[in-house]
Amino acid sequence: MTTTTSAPTATEDEDPRGTAPDGTGDGSGDPFDRDVLPTPPGATSALLRSLLAPMKARVALTTLLLLLQQAAVQAGPMLVAYAIDSAVPAFRDHDHGPLIAVAVGYLLCACLSGGLQYAFIVVSARVSQDVLLDLRGRIFRHAQALSVDFHERYTSGRLISRSTTDVESLRELLDEGLQELVTVILSFLYISAMLLWLDRGLGAVAVASFVPLYLLVRMYRRRAGRVFGARSTAIAAVIVKFVETMNGIRPVRAFRREAVNDAEFAVLNRRHERTNGDAMLEMARYVVGSRLVANTAVAGIVLWGAYRVASDSLALGVLAAAVLYLRRLYDPIDRLGMFLNSYQSAAASLEKIAGLLAQTPSVPEPSQPRELPATASGFPGREVVFDGVGFGYRTGGEVLPRFDLTLAAGQTVAVVGSTGAGKSTLAKLLARFYDPSAGRVLLDGVDLRELATPELRRGVVMVTQEAFLFSGTVADNIAIGRPEASREDIERAAKAIGAHEFISALPDGYDTDVRKRGGRISAGQRQLVAFARALLADPAVLILDEATSSLDVPGERAVQQAMSTVLRGRTAVVIAHRLSTVEIADRVLVMERGRIVEDGRPDELIAGTGRFADLHKAWRDSLA
Repeated sequence: MTTTTSAPTATEDEDPRGTAPDGTGDGSGDPFDRDVLPTPPGATSALLRSLLAPMKARVALTTLLLLLQQAAVQAGPMLVAYAIDSAVPAFRDHDHGPLIAVAVGYLLCACLSGGLQYAFIVVSARVSQDVLLDLRGRIFRHAQALSVDFHERYTSGRLISRSTTDVESLRELLDEGLQELVTVILSFLYISAMLLWLDRGLGAVAVASFVPLYLLVRMYRRRAGRVFGARSTAIAAVIVKFVETMNGIRPVRAFRREAVNDAEFAVLNRRHERTNGDAMLEMARYVVGSRLVANTAVAGIVLWGAYRVASDSLALGVLAAAVLYLRRLYDPIDRLGMFLNSYQSAAASLEKIAGLLAQTPSVPEPSQPRELPATASGFPGREVVFDGVGFGYRTGGEVLPRFDLTLAAGQTVAVVGSTGAGKSTLAKLLARFYDPSAGRVLLDGVDLRELATPELRRGVVMVTQEAFLFSGTVADNIAIGRPEASREDIERAAKAIGAHEFISALPDGYDTDVRKRGGRISAGQRQLVAFARALLADPAVLILDEATSSLDVPGERAVQQAMSTVLRGRTAVVIAHRLSTVEIADRVLVMERGRIVEDGRPDELIAGTGRFADLHKAWRDSLA
């Protein structure tokens, strides 16, 4: 018997992509809004630290190499000053030694700078590639670990954007931007120290000129941060639309959606163009402003220095060295703008990645997992109990009001009802794609939340309507649930389900590559492969969610005959629209609006006057 205590306010077909507490979007309106995931405070910096932590030694080595390289580079103007003020006068007095020493020293500094730069590029490239390798792996592993409800809300196109476009933004920063930043900082420190040592007045003016540059950088960072965040979101939206259209190319062509899709894509593409233009405009403002400050400072220092040289209060060599240092000091300013460009883009991307990695599965692993008790020899079935179970999506709206239900071990239960009645939701709770909002689901007395995923997947297997196949051979796809299975085991499962004949007729038999999504074989054949996969996995509980919907009538009959053997001794839940599937069931549950309104043997319900009797009569009439 089934007990319910409250009325439902939503159905299983309610879109779970509505406004969510985690801010993932509202499922309508601006598609850009749905790209936002909340990023906890400090998550971005923590992610960066964790990526760099295993490479502390190499990061320290790259820093040392850059320090030495900059020291070699910045020695040049000092040698020029010495040559003008000391070596050239000595040469006039026929003393060639100082000038030769300057020439040799300049050559050595150039060679040393080049060698250190090469070593830095090699080591830093290895660091950046290892960081990106680690990051891509984290995104892929974490995306797989997240629960089904997350993937129903966050599209695959956005996941692709996180692992491609956003990771590429970080690559640009690591490969080029960080070197520019460190070079600018070291140049400022080295040159400021050298200028102050050469002449305190010139050095003080040069250092003071960095105040307006600092203010300019701060303003650019603030304005560009918003622009690059919008640009990253715009890129993701373009990718999402492209992936969605290509995945649905058949209905696109069948319903002549090309023009509509083109118009929608054009809107997204124009927005992407607009955000790119905004980023370029901010960069142009920064470059113009920084050059104005730098050129004004250099002109002022040169004029003041020339006046002092004319009044014999400053050596000509010191002025020449100061001018060279100033050019070296201000030349990287444009490159600093490029770094800020890369930094803002990478920061926006890293924040989105950190937001993704901060998501936790709504179906978490147990802290202290339990194991299922052993079953009787030769009897794989297990008892299933829904104990006070209720369920509603996080978006609000109750799908299944609280109910109690017991499925005996080895019993085949068919669940029927109209679309949106809650059938698939019940199956997903049993498969633990979702956890119930209230109550618990027990498997032989063990709460599903206390089972580790491998233990649960060995006990419960679900065959869905999609019958998704991966690229690879037919044998590989059948063996997914039990990779260690032998070829004999694979063929035995295929024969039991009635798939051996068509598989043997394929060009390479069981070694035939089914290609992307199993596109080389028909929908019905894909479903048969999915059945063979489930049989080989040998679960105690088998869930069939509209699993025969892709089969024609002869194919469905063949599968039903095979299923009588496959389901023997197992606990099975069969979700079906086709009432022909119910013929193999020991028990039928009829659901309406989330409630179980009828429960009994098929023949008893057919003989009655309830909802199932009406459904069965309508089905019979449709066959006449």
